[in-house]
Amino acid sequence: MDKEVSINIKSVQTAENMKDTTELFTRGRLKRGRARGNYTIVYEESEATGFDGNTVSFAVKGDDMVVMQRRGNSPTDIIVEKGKKHHCHYGTPYGDFMVGITAGDIKGNLKDDGGDLYLKYTIDINSSLMSENEMFIDFKELGRDGKSQIANK
Repeated sequence: MDKEVSINIKSVQTAENMKDTTELFTRGRLKRGRARGNYTIVYEESEATGFDGNTVSFAVKGDDMVVMQRRGNSPTDIIVEKGKKHHCHYGTPYGDFMVGITAGDIKGNLKDDGGDLYLKYTIDINSSLMSENEMFIDFKELGRDGKSQIANK
């Protein structure tokens, strides 16, 4: 299964008592994995995100792990897994570094025609807390007319 979807990603980052919220609306692809509950959401970054020319994928592996990969001129590999801390590669246009990712929560309601995913995690550098993060990802299958199938039901 490989379907075109509309994607809404809302990201909330809290660092040093300051909260920053960003929201991205885009189109991408939804692919179902072989194992039950495994899905991958893929989209192209834009100029608005500062990572133009990169491709991002969120691979949902069951109920307890999400692997985010960015490919292009700023490669990144982040693993958010319940109950574990992962040291991950994070690429930026200014240079690359290693970060610690510790999951607080992962909740997903993913289906072949759409769904939502919630991630809560912290990022640290050299064991010093950099930020607390939340991501809310909603996606809906697009019909042949480019409109959401769910909205038409």
